[in-house]
Amino acid sequence: MQSENEDRRLVAAFLQTRSETAFLAIYRRHTRNLYSLALRLLDGRTADAQDVIQETWLWAMSSIHAFAWQSSLRTWLCGFVVNCAREAIRRQTPTLEAPHESTSAPQPSRDAAIDVRRAIALLPEGYRTVIVLHDVQGFAHTEIAEMLGIEAGTSKSQLFNARRAMRSLMQGGSFEHSRR
Repeated sequence: MQSENEDRRLVAAFLQTRSETAFLAIYRRHTRNLYSLALRLLDGRTADAQDVIQETWLWAMSSIHAFAWQSSLRTWLCGFVVNCAREAIRRQTPTLEAPHESTSAPQPSRDAAIDVRRAIALLPEGYRTVIVLHDVQGFAHTEIAEMLGIEAGTSKSQLFNARRAMRSLMQGGSFEHSRR
């Protein structure tokens, strides 16, 4: 609660005077977590994650006056990261949009286990987003639903399917096999 009160105070100071000091305090409080989320959504591509963070802050601060505090500031900011990361993924080559369907993307061997990071990267965008937000970042399904503009039940379903796909990949199967 104290953290939310501090966010409210800083946002109010920023809105009142466009204070650089208030903005920097907000930025320092949240950027590390936002960057971590962006890195995971973008399969560790640091340059893309840095671009997403910059774009996130531009969009968020231009919209901050409309933030209604129906969620935490962190949740609201993470919604911007998710949307900016989706745009970054769409701008990438087809290999990065759907690595499990590309002939140039490395495919996991049935005999060898692949690491979790690689398995997450092989998931379709919707599965990857929900599993990162829930299992890695610790958001509740209601928060994920708000960020993504979906129902909480859809978030739960995506997470279930993502975990099933991850199990299959980690056991040396292919994603196609896990879709059955």
